[in-house]
Amino acid sequence: MSAETAPWPTELFADLDRNGPVPLYFQVSQRLEKAMSSGLLPAGSRLENEISISERLSLSRPTIRRAIQELVDKGLLVRRRGIGTQVVHGQVSRGLELTSLYEDLEHTKRAPTTVTLTHEIIPASVQIAALLSLTEGEDVLHLRRLRSADGTPLAILENFLPGSHSTMTRSELDTTGLYQALRSRGVNIRVANQSIGARRAASDEATLLEVAKGSPLLTMDRTAYDDSGNAVEVGTHCYRPDLYHFETRLVAR
Repeated sequence: MSAETAPWPTELFADLDRNGPVPLYFQVSQRLEKAMSSGLLPAGSRLENEISISERLSLSRPTIRRAIQELVDKGLLVRRRGIGTQVVHGQVSRGLELTSLYEDLEHTKRAPTTVTLTHEIIPASVQIAALLSLTEGEDVLHLRRLRSADGTPLAILENFLPGSHSTMTRSELDTTGLYQALRSRGVNIRVANQSIGARRAASDEATLLEVAKGSPLLTMDRTAYDDSGNAVEVGTHCYRPDLYHFETRLVAR
């Protein structure tokens, strides 16, 4: 994902109404959003800093700050330490279906990348053993991965699998999704129990996801089963809510 400063779309700001009823911050945010949707500000491009934009438009810095915050809140811009404010594609929308995040990103033409943070064989805890129908202390493969979309950190994925899957390598998980890796081993996931919630980011999560410590995160816990009814993975994932949401359809009885 490029971090180059994007050419400024001067033509979009030529007709700012400085005396009308529409607040200037809203006019600026709408024009920036239009520039993103039209491709004038492509995904990955970096905006000038607030001072430069305020001087360019002859507007106050608080006005520019509020305009940018509107787009950050919509998930169209993201602030990254050491880089500045960048354009993103918007939120990843995920239906409540039995798919992997990697597959969802590929399907929506986002570029998924993965860094495997933890890859180890550990003894199963009481809770993990119960979920995987194993004996406490039995070997399980413990994985923790950072998943990004178009270069922007999106989710931390923690998984536990029976020790029989210990042949799964770091390099494999860095280049493909967990469910694809399981399918390549003849494992077909058919059903899962899943719960969705929210909590605050721990210190290491905030660092990895490039958000402030204590920021809200979406969470998803899942236990997946193969077509023989065997539990094959337990997942505990957390997501940035400014870049990600779940969707479901509700039907009245």
